[in-house]
Amino acid sequence: MRIDSVDFFYASMPEVTLEADGSQDALLVRVVGDDGSVGWGECEASPLTSIAAFVTPRSHGVCQPVSASVIGERVDGVADISRLSQLVARNSMDLLQAAHTWSGVEIALWDLLGRKLEQPVWALLGYQRNFAKVPYASMLMGDTPQSTLERAREARAKGFRAVKFGWGNYGTADVQDDADHVAAAREGLGPDADLLIDAGQIWGDNVALAIERLPALQKAGATWLEEPFFAHAFKAYSDLAKVSGGVGLAGGEGAHNEHMAQNLIDFGSVKFIQVDSARIGGIGPSKSVAEHALRNDVTFVNHTFTSHLALSASMQAFVGLESHRICEYPVEPKSVAWDLSVDHIEVNSSGEIMAPDAPGLGIRVDEKALQPYLRHVEIRIDGELSYESGALGTPTMVGL
Repeated sequence: MRIDSVDFFYASMPEVTLEADGSQDALLVRVVGDDGSVGWGECEASPLTSIAAFVTPRSHGVCQPVSASVIGERVDGVADISRLSQLVARNSMDLLQAAHTWSGVEIALWDLLGRKLEQPVWALLGYQRNFAKVPYASMLMGDTPQSTLERAREARAKGFRAVKFGWGNYGTADVQDDADHVAAAREGLGPDADLLIDAGQIWGDNVALAIERLPALQKAGATWLEEPFFAHAFKAYSDLAKVSGGVGLAGGEGAHNEHMAQNLIDFGSVKFIQVDSARIGGIGPSKSVAEHALRNDVTFVNHTFTSHLALSASMQAFVGLESHRICEYPVEPKSVAWDLSVDHIEVNSSGEIMAPDAPGLGIRVDEKALQPYLRHVEIRIDGELSYESGALGTPTMVGL
């Protein structure tokens, strides 16, 4: 099958705020084959920038648009998706947004191939079984310790056995205020739930600032401290891991290729590697990182804070790993992230979730519900129209 068209759909809330909530907008990708096969994916990045990376004029031989490696290429099996990944990596080497753009296209190709072959993506990856995961409610820290306490209680009341609090004012105020938030979260969750704390790279590479927070995290029995440093600050991660005790370090969502994530394992000493398939280059690289984690006794965790299409994509790489149980679950997505799909991955009565067993990603895009959120995009060069948003239900060739 030849890739006939790739269409992007930029959807957004009417107002996008400064809160660290990635579910406020979305960039969906539709790939259509010459036989009519369709697949959907999602990029996790600035939508307009990602569209531009697909259609931008070439700057030179290794700074080409992502479209140059995609449109007209054949995808007849799993090996072809890997081949295209390598082609994009080479031809768009100097195009920094390329990995994010390609991630959405790559995910859509897996969805397309799975639907065409009538197999779930996880089966195409070689897994024999689809193991249940324990979802952790992924939430922003409250404005005050009291609000964090209340949010923790609400999450437990909904049946979540693990909850992550992060961002907000954590790490930006004094050490005692951070400790009060952590203690409040533990009180609200009770003694038997996993407490996860996300610092959102707040300390850059300053290990001393992170060490000041360790006593409160250790007292609360936090399972992990996530992203205390920049994604590439491997030495800082390693230095903190030497003194963090029972508090494991987690990171990897900022990795935009598999080597960055593997380096966090090899040189950063993380205990949990978190990979976002919509950033790292897609599902294929995510699976490679999962295999590397397995070899090195590190727990693989998905990362997603947006839609259930992205959630399904992020789960595919590790659903076959029985002992890697914990799974990020976006519990408070904005309406655009929820409405864009017909299907959702629900928490069952045992407090667990499973990736869909349906062909492809098993998530259908709700084109009607998506309409009110769509933003029309035109890109002009020297006054000439270079790109215009496609219409839902009407595939258009872009990038040529």
